[in-house]
Amino acid sequence: MAEMQRASGTEITTVRRQKPALLKELAKNKVLYLMLLPGLLVLLVNNYLPMFGIVIAFKDYNYAKGFWKSDWVGFNNFEYLFNSKAAFLITRNTILYNVAFIVIAATVAVVLAIIFNELLNRRISKFYQSVMFLPYFFSWVVISYLVFALLSSDMGFVNKILISNGMQPVEWYVDPRFWPLIIILVNTWKWTGYDSIIYLAAIIGFDKSLYEAAAVDGASRFQQITKVMVPMLMPVITVLTLIKVGRIFFTDFGLFFNIPRNSGPLYDVTNVIETYVFRALRQTGDIGMASAAGFYQAVVGFIVVMTANYIVRKIDKDSSLF
Repeated sequence: MAEMQRASGTEITTVRRQKPALLKELAKNKVLYLMLLPGLLVLLVNNYLPMFGIVIAFKDYNYAKGFWKSDWVGFNNFEYLFNSKAAFLITRNTILYNVAFIVIAATVAVVLAIIFNELLNRRISKFYQSVMFLPYFFSWVVISYLVFALLSSDMGFVNKILISNGMQPVEWYVDPRFWPLIIILVNTWKWTGYDSIIYLAAIIGFDKSLYEAAAVDGASRFQQITKVMVPMLMPVITVLTLIKVGRIFFTDFGLFFNIPRNSGPLYDVTNVIETYVFRALRQTGDIGMASAAGFYQAVVGFIVVMTANYIVRKIDKDSSLF
């Protein structure tokens, strides 16, 4: 009993010591915390307050009754989503496309970052970086017209090349065989420049003396890149990959809706959860079902990122998110 009282007293003393330390920390860095406050408010309003909308996923939302008075329907909205014939198709497409995006985009972005870093002429390097970064600022609507200019059945640039070489033109917006590759190429073209800049910023910050030490030991420039640079870059690659893994059940609506131009014959290879929910919502107006799909995506994404982070933490604690 006495030991328990001593332990309890020790805990109370520790808490009392922590409070003044916390107050001292706040007083010492009050300017920094004030600078942080606007960002926290934006995060609260933009990311956390809308979470109350999760309730709609369990209701038969009625505009006349409003948010609070709409009838509860439990998991009926989820049943509609999972009982659909397209449930397996859209889930498969969403996961496989995202896996391809994560692997290919990370690989290409790292290679580009290394190439930019190895260019001796800094002006040329900055020019190439700007060219690769430019697609990031294009909306999917603009990109959809660029793709249409290439793949249009009548006036498309690609079909003109095929015809000039004695080949048959392709009905690109009717034939689904090529679209998995087209979707991956377009996504890589848009996002790789952005990711490569992040990796390049990390590479520039590496200690140059490590390369010099490797060169003294007889390592070629290729060996310096593969044995020194890439291993140091792995924590950054891991963190960015974990962030993208957390959104493995989310896709870019514009990519899968605007680029294929909402073509019906392509639904089997371009229909993902976002496009399916959009079309269903446009036809039925069922907000509850759309909210259920969003809640389902969020829960699965949370589980996936927690699992991936746990595995990474077991392998290398310093490379994990938390």
